[in-house]
Amino acid sequence: MRFLRQSLTGLFLLSVTLGVLLYAGDMLRDAVNERLNREARVPQARERVFAVNVVRARAGEEFPVLTAYGEVQSRRTLELRAATGGTVVMLADNFVEGGQVVAGQVLVEIDPSEAQAVLDRAISEVKDSEAEVHDAARALELAGDEVAAAREQAVLRERAFERQVNLKERGVGTDAAVEAAELTASTARAAVLAKRQALANAEARVNQSETRLARAEIELSEARRMLADTKLTAEFSGTLSDVNLVQGGLVSPNERLAQLVDGDALEVAFRLSTQAYAGLLDEDGTLKPADIRAALDVFGVDLVAPGQLSRDSAAVGEGQTGRLLFARLDQARGLKPGDFVTVEIDEEPIQNVIRLPAGALGPDGTVLVLDSEDRLEVLTVELVRRQGDDVIVRSDALDGRDAVTARTPLLGAGIKVKPLRTAEETPQTPEPQLLELSQERRAKLVAYVEANNRMPEEVKTRLLSALSKQHVPVQMIERIESRMGG
Repeated sequence: MRFLRQSLTGLFLLSVTLGVLLYAGDMLRDAVNERLNREARVPQARERVFAVNVVRARAGEEFPVLTAYGEVQSRRTLELRAATGGTVVMLADNFVEGGQVVAGQVLVEIDPSEAQAVLDRAISEVKDSEAEVHDAARALELAGDEVAAAREQAVLRERAFERQVNLKERGVGTDAAVEAAELTASTARAAVLAKRQALANAEARVNQSETRLARAEIELSEARRMLADTKLTAEFSGTLSDVNLVQGGLVSPNERLAQLVDGDALEVAFRLSTQAYAGLLDEDGTLKPADIRAALDVFGVDLVAPGQLSRDSAAVGEGQTGRLLFARLDQARGLKPGDFVTVEIDEEPIQNVIRLPAGALGPDGTVLVLDSEDRLEVLTVELVRRQGDDVIVRSDALDGRDAVTARTPLLGAGIKVKPLRTAEETPQTPEPQLLELSQERRAKLVAYVEANNRMPEEVKTRLLSALSKQHVPVQMIERIESRMGG
């Protein structure tokens, strides 16, 4: 019985197994037939969306600023040269490099002994010439009197001759008496002629003496000028540079001794492109007196001097481009001739323009803007100015639209994008980072600043004042240490 029960169980399990296998085969056959008979379905492609940074374009008034780089120079510079040669007998105490002098101050005096001797001889010559003029005047007066006396004698002799002729006509006189009277009258006329010749010589002597006196006075004036040239004076107040003279030295005529620079009459020379220069001209083609700012960054301390455009160069210059402009500086405290400064020029405001990042403008003069479905659209604009990392454009259709700030080759018209809008709050100016210095580091920085002779005194004072505080700007410390090499 046990064998029969186990056999029937095994047979039952075999039947169930075969039934399950047949059912599975049938399901597999139906699935294969259904897959073979089903139409092929192509999967739908998904559109790619790019994330872009956009900014809202708003039309308004912009104040463009031109930026250039130039060199500070003095509008009044005078070379001090020796007008005469000789030994230097006097030298002013402030006749040194960087010495401050005032107008009319005697700076250098050369040995005047030779010039004084020439002056004394000229004075003596003038006195002799004046005496000669007086003698010639007296001689002329006497010659005139002699001519008058001779004429009186000639008149008397002529009357005597006429009387003898009259007597002869009446039969009283003789021919011998008439001839004697006529000879005497002729001799008197010859005497008048001789006296007139003497008078002419006296007049010539007067003219010669006056000419000699004039030459003597010219020599006297030249001698006084030569004596005055032994002293070198300052024509205006300023600072001395390139001093090349010591007391007791021997100088030659026209030798350069120093250079006098007027530190209060400074200007900056800088070069602009022709396009930028054209924007500074008025309707008559004259340069506008635009306001400028010249800034010098020294160890984090900015020296800023306001000024105004004054003139431009007459020619471009060999091997140069653009235009060379000059601007007069006002209150240029701390600036010296030779400083390389940054020049900012304020142009006239421009109305109804839009400021965008420079990357928003394509090379073809177009920008990409968003439509109502966040798809890109190409919009043509007019470029007005390039302002650093921004551009100033004009377009009525761009006002109020969202423009892409940075264009890439993947972006174009009709592309779907995801706009990333920037915050519109005005960014706050970050506070400068401060650092508390150790005593050793502070002493090292102070020693370097005090030993720097090329630094303007005003800048040095401001740096020392900042270093004396407990907290010092990090930017200032880094600039000083970069100059120190540490």
